Amino acid sequence: MADSKPLPSLDWDPVAAEALLRDVFGVVVDEVIWKGTSASEKVCEWKEPEELKQLLDLELRSQGESKEQILERCQAVIRYSVKTCHPRFFNQLFSGLDPHALAGRIVTESLNTSQYTYEIAPVFVLMEEEVLKKLRALVGWSSGDGVFCPGGSISNMYAVNLARYQRFPDCKQKGLRALPPLALFTTKECHYSIKKGAAFLGLGTDSVRVVKADERGKMIPEDLERQISLAEAEGAVPFLVSATSGTTVLGAFDPLEAIADVCQRRGLWLHVDAAWGGSVLLSQTHRHLLDGIQRADSVAWNPHKLLTAGLQCSALLLRDTTNLLKRCHGSQASYLFQQDKFYDVALDTGDKVVQCGRRVDCLKLWLMWKAQGGQGLERRVNQAFALAR
Repeated sequence: MADSKPLPSLDWDPVAAEALLRDVFGVVVDEVIWKGTSASEKVCEWKEPEELKQLLDLELRSQGESKEQILERCQAVIRYSVKTCHPRFFNQLFSGLDPHALAGRIVTESLNTSQYTYEIAPVFVLMEEEVLKKLRALVGWSSGDGVFCPGGSISNMYAVNLARYQRFPDCKQKGLRALPPLALFTTKECHYSIKKGAAFLGLGTDSVRVVKADERGKMIPEDLERQISLAEAEGAVPFLVSATSGTTVLGAFDPLEAIADVCQRRGLWLHVDAAWGGSVLLSQTHRHLLDGIQRADSVAWNPHKLLTAGLQCSALLLRDTTNLLKRCHGSQASYLFQQDKFYDVALDTGDKVVQCGRRVDCLKLWLMWKAQGGQGLERRVNQAFALAR
C-alpha cells in the first residue's frame, strides 16, 4: 500500500513445470512402482547417517538448482528410502501398493485443499460422509458420526477426550480443575498411544489402569471388573475402557461382547482400537473376531494398514448422534464457520476436530473401494489370514 510500483512476477513457466512433473512421475513409476515392488530389488539401499547426509547433500542454499539436478535429487531420495511396497517389507503394520489408492493420493496432493468447509472441499466433504457411513455400517451402526484423523493414535486420543467430555462437560471450559481423579482401563498389549493420550490430555499416565491379558494377549473381562472396583475403592472415577481388535505385537482380538457387558453394567464408555483389525469386518469368514463391536461407543480404524490404502487413512467412528464431536471440540470461529451460508452449514465439518487445516484422506479409500468393490477388499483380508497361516 505504501509503494505503488508493481511487484515482479514470480509465476513459474507452465511448460517447464509440466516437463518437470512428467519427468518426476516417470521416475516414480520406474523406481517406486516397478523396481520398488520387485523381489529382485533391495527393500532399502541402506547407508549409515553420516554417509547418507553426504550422498543426499541436504544443505539448503540461496541459489536454486537446474531441472536436471532436481531430478537427480528425486532419484536419490527414492534410491535411499525404504520401499514399503516391496514384497519383502515386513517392518511395520503398513505395506503394499494399491494403484487406485495411489491415484487418489496423487489427486488430493495436486488439489491441495483442506477438509474443513463445504465451500473449499465440496466433493470431499460429501465423499467423507459417505465413506464414514459405509465404515459405520460394517461396524453395525445405522447412524452415528465420525471423522478422518491423522493416524490411529490421534483417533484413540479423540475417543478418550470425547468420553471425558461426555461424562464431565464442564471440563471444556474449566479444564482439569473441574475433574475428579479419573481412571481408564486397557491391557499391557494395547497401543502405546493410550498412555501417551492420557498424558497429553492431562489425565496422567497413572490414570491408565492395566488389565490382565491371557496367554494369547486378550483382555480378561473378570480382571477388568476387578480393576474397576479397585479404582473406585481408591477414590478414582472410572470412565472408559479401551479394548483392542488386533494388538500391535500379538495380533490379539479382545473379547468385545464380555467387555461390553462390563461397560454396560458400570456405565463406562467402550472404545475399540481396531486400527489394524477393523478391516477384518470386511471378511465374512473372519469378522466373528470382532463380535460385539457394534456395542462400542467409538472405534478407531486404519484402512492404511490391512487394506493398503496408503498413509494416512485413519477413521474415528462414533455411535453418538448428538453432535458430540462438535460440542466437545467446536469453537465457532466466525470467520470460517459462518452460520448464514447459502448451503447447509452442517456440511462444514472443521469444528468437529482439534485441527484447523485437515488433509483429505477419504479419496484414496473411496477410489480403491470403487475399483476393488467390497468383494475385492474381502479377498485381500482373507489372503492376509491365509498367508499368516
